[in-house]
Amino acid sequence: MEDNEVKFGSMPAGTNQRVKIPRVKFRFPGRLSLIIGVLAVLVLIYNSFLKYVEPNEYGIKQVKLGVHRGIQKEIYGTGLHFIIPVAEKMHYLPKDMQVLELTNYPQTASSYARQEKAAHIQTSDGFFVDVDVSVLYHIADPYKVFTKIGPGNLFEDNGIIPKTEPSLKETLGELTTEEFYNSPMRAAKADAARDNLNEELKDKGISVDYVLVRYFRYSEEIQKNIEEKKLKDQLVFKNQAEARAAIEEAKLKKIEQEGIVNVSVEMEKGHAYVTRKNAEKDLYYRKKTAEADLLVKLADAEKVRLKNEALKGKGAERMVGLKMAEVYKGMDIIVLPSDGPSGVNPLNLDNALNLFDMRNGGDK
Repeated sequence: MEDNEVKFGSMPAGTNQRVKIPRVKFRFPGRLSLIIGVLAVLVLIYNSFLKYVEPNEYGIKQVKLGVHRGIQKEIYGTGLHFIIPVAEKMHYLPKDMQVLELTNYPQTASSYARQEKAAHIQTSDGFFVDVDVSVLYHIADPYKVFTKIGPGNLFEDNGIIPKTEPSLKETLGELTTEEFYNSPMRAAKADAARDNLNEELKDKGISVDYVLVRYFRYSEEIQKNIEEKKLKDQLVFKNQAEARAAIEEAKLKKIEQEGIVNVSVEMEKGHAYVTRKNAEKDLYYRKKTAEADLLVKLADAEKVRLKNEALKGKGAERMVGLKMAEVYKGMDIIVLPSDGPSGVNPLNLDNALNLFDMRNGGDK
C-alpha cells in the first residue's frame, strides 16, 4: 500500500477500493525564510540578553561568573536592561505598596494581599482576643532585602510575617479587655506596633507605613459578658445623663419662670409709668385749660370794664338817646302822662334824659 493511499475496512466484503490523499507541501520563498530566520534570532537575543523591569518593580542583577561575582548594589529601574546569559541573572522585587492581612475571614480581605491567620493576643487581664490587622508596608532598600532576607517572596515569609504578630502581642497585649473598645487607645497601640516593626525591619530594607486594627473578637462567653457589662454601663450612663438632663431642665424652667416674673414686673412698671404720664398729661392739660379759661374770662371782664368806661365818657347820653329812640321806633302807641312832675313830653329830649336818670348818672 502506498503512503498516499488509505484502505477502508468498513467497506463491504469483497471490495478493495483505495482513496488517494493529496500531499500538501509548504514552500517559502528565499526572502521570506530569511526574514523569519532573522526574527527568530532577534527573539532569541531579546529573551537571552534583555530583561524588562516593570514600573512597579525593582531590578537587581546577580553576577554568577566573572570578576565581580555576587549581588550588584545598583538598582535597575523600569525598562530594558542588558544581561549576559548564564553569567548574569535579573531578580525582581515589588516597588509598590504591599499589604499583609491577618484575619480569620478571608472574604473580608483583599484578594491581592498576603493573608495569614488573625493575631491571637492575650490582654493584660488574662483574656484572649483574635484581632484582624492590615499591615501596609513597602520595600525601602531592595539591596538590603535581597541580601539579608532573600529573593522572590522571602521578604514576606522571612521578613514581615514573623515580626508582625509578636509586635502586636507586645503592644496590644498591654490593653485590658475593656480598653480594646477604646478607639484612641487601640489606635495608639497599633501605632506603637508600627514603630516597633520599623525598628526591627529597618536594617532589612522594609518600611512599615500603617498598622490598622480592623476588627477584633473575644470568645463567645467573654463577648457576651462584655456586651452585658457594656449594656449595664450604658444604662448607668443613660440614667446619669437623664438625671443631669432633669437638673438642667429644672434650671431651665426656673430661668423661664424668673423671666416671666421679670417680664410681668417690667410690664407693670411700664403700665404704671404710662398711667403716671397720662395723669401728668391730663393735669397739665386741665391746668393749661383753666389758665386759658381764666385768661378768657379776665379778657371778657376787661372788655366789659372797658365798655362800661367807654359808656361813661362823653357822648354816652347821646348813644343812650339813640338807643331809646330805636326803642321808641318799634312802638306804635305809648300812653304817658304829659303834665305834672312825672309828665313825659316825647318831644322834649332833655326831660326824657332826666326821666331815665341818664344825665344825672352821667354827671356822677
